Amino acid sequence: MTESSSPVALVTGASRGIGAALARYFAQRGVDLVLNYRSKGSRAEAVAAQVREYGRRALLVQADLTIAAEREAMAAQIAATYRRLDLLVLNASGGLEKDKPASYAMQLNRDAQLGTVDACFALLRPGGRIVFVTSHMAHFYGVQPVLDAYAPVASSKRAGEDALRARIPTFAERSLSLIVVSGDVIEGTITPKLLEREVPGMVAARRNQVGSLPTVETFAHAIVDAALDSDLPSGHTVFVGSTEIPLSDGF
Repeated sequence: MTESSSPVALVTGASRGIGAALARYFAQRGVDLVLNYRSKGSRAEAVAAQVREYGRRALLVQADLTIAAEREAMAAQIAATYRRLDLLVLNASGGLEKDKPASYAMQLNRDAQLGTVDACFALLRPGGRIVFVTSHMAHFYGVQPVLDAYAPVASSKRAGEDALRARIPTFAERSLSLIVVSGDVIEGTITPKLLEREVPGMVAARRNQVGSLPTVETFAHAIVDAALDSDLPSGHTVFVGSTEIPLSDGF
């Protein structure tokens, strides 16, 4: 691919759910995409096809972000294709998987986030932005109660957010900014589906508490808006959905 003047965004975890919606909405806003995925290649190909239907470029990069060599290889592919990044959207997360060790949540939600920033740091142009996608239960971890089943994810994502915020002065030296986007329980995503196995009725209870829950589309639009809003100061947090009533095991 030849270099163009269009912004370039890397979206991690872009093969499904929020990540796939982000890719579509960025493409609609004139942004070229790097679509990172871990294992869902056919789904990622479908997302790339949608991006191209909007006339934008799409680079597919398979990489397990918990593996340093794969992060570095991803950055090398981006450098060879686009030569730069304007946006780094840290959307990939996890920690509820049954086949992973207890340490996996921290490896993915903190260490891999920092590692991805490090791998891509030289590619980010001055004026670029890093966006960390999180949840209210994680953002308010330690301040508000949290579902026991989600606590390992919440603590690790809060650790990831804290570690990124600690780097804001370093980002500023390169004229880069950090924005955090936090969401309530998002209708139709994998996390509430997994939590329902441990806490049956959780989604309906949350919906009854707050009236309505954000959809994938609503959350993705908010993330894209935040990523592209140059007036937001570094360190700003955008909240999507209710923050007034914490979700806990007592509902």
